[in-house]
Amino acid sequence: MITGKDLIALGFKPGKWFKEVLDHANEHDLTDEELKSYVASMRPQYIEPHAEPVPFFQNIQAETEAETSNVEQVLSIMKDLMRTPTLVGGAVMPDACPTGPGQIPVGGVAVAKNAIHPSMHSADICCSVMMTNFGMVSPKTVLDMAHSVTHFGGGGREEYSVLPKEFEEQILANRFLKSERSLTLARAHLATQGDGNHFLFVGRSKNTGETMMVTHHGSRGFGAYLYTQGMKLAEHFRKEISPKTSAKNAWIPFDTDEGKAYWEALQLVREWTKLNHTTIHNATAQKLNKEPHNRFWNEHNFVFKEDDLFYHAKGATPLDDKFVPDSQNGLRLIPLNMSEPVLIVKGNTTANNLGFAPHGAGRNISRGQHKKNNAHKTIEQIFHEETQGLDIRFFSHHIDISELPSAYKNASMVTRQMQEFGLGEVIDEILPYGCIMAGDWEVDAPWRVKARAKHRGK
Repeated sequence: MITGKDLIALGFKPGKWFKEVLDHANEHDLTDEELKSYVASMRPQYIEPHAEPVPFFQNIQAETEAETSNVEQVLSIMKDLMRTPTLVGGAVMPDACPTGPGQIPVGGVAVAKNAIHPSMHSADICCSVMMTNFGMVSPKTVLDMAHSVTHFGGGGREEYSVLPKEFEEQILANRFLKSERSLTLARAHLATQGDGNHFLFVGRSKNTGETMMVTHHGSRGFGAYLYTQGMKLAEHFRKEISPKTSAKNAWIPFDTDEGKAYWEALQLVREWTKLNHTTIHNATAQKLNKEPHNRFWNEHNFVFKEDDLFYHAKGATPLDDKFVPDSQNGLRLIPLNMSEPVLIVKGNTTANNLGFAPHGAGRNISRGQHKKNNAHKTIEQIFHEETQGLDIRFFSHHIDISELPSAYKNASMVTRQMQEFGLGEVIDEILPYGCIMAGDWEVDAPWRVKARAKHRGK
């Protein structure tokens, strides 16, 4: 009787396909060359990485010494990424910055055929921005009211933890989301914004003087839960169909039951994220006793589908309405930094932009390096130098200098290159009044408070 050990001895790599092969070989008493020939014909045909990188559009150029190193890294990383066998096109935006070797950079767009790459949408699925126009009302009043209803930092909150019943049913009907853990995260994280570069921004329209509020956040724990499952599933497929592909760029084939269910799960995460924005905006409107004049939103960290092509945008804003099913007037939001306007733009697909624009705020250096570069100044000194004339608040009451303007790329450079490369037309600007961010909330995180208490007790 032929066993799996016999096939391994012939030089074949074990897998699920062994069972069918062994059943056939034993049933037909195959031996020697006949056996080897049959097994070779049944062996999975692995998909090999591209020998050369697929060409991509470089909508970016270095204008300073600091930018030169950043751009070189981004382009090098994109070249590695574009060897991934599913990819057929790509682009880099002016605000691009590297993430890690072979991974899609922030500010990158990667177009895959029949494939969803979880690493290319990352754990912060559907990171996005929403704007509400509150009309002729004081920006300070709006920021104060918003401050009283939003939430930054770790954990969730109970007072907003009720999801629409129909939406809960959709979550529980999806194979990737139907768990108590997923549902708990979807409920608890509603009306929360997380940390990092997420913000709540208030300013006035340059065109009309009306006060507008913009929120920026992703899908919180609900999306991260799906991402974890997606990466595990993609790795399973990678081992089966393309073992030479980097694990970071593993994919889920869309033409499988798993692929279609994962795509549906992504749409539910998108719906939750929009609901999260809307909850914060509606709560602010209720506090103000004001009806919104206008509201729209867009993602800049998601996967967008057109026929069998999947556009993975990691920090890139979709311009084309075909990517935004709930688009209003084709308008998109591109934030820069807390001291610069939020741009309201619209635009068309071109050969080099693939239907996308920048998401606004890239970095030339890491958070840690930025802090080291400013170690000769106090945190308070840096804060006051960079926020003069603005109402900047950190929800945790701990300043995070890695979120101040100097931590980001030069905003005028990004907007200038947007125009140069045809990456959207600026229709209006929301001039900054102030914003709220998480700040260094981990200073008072429960585990750190406990550690400090333990240290004092010694």
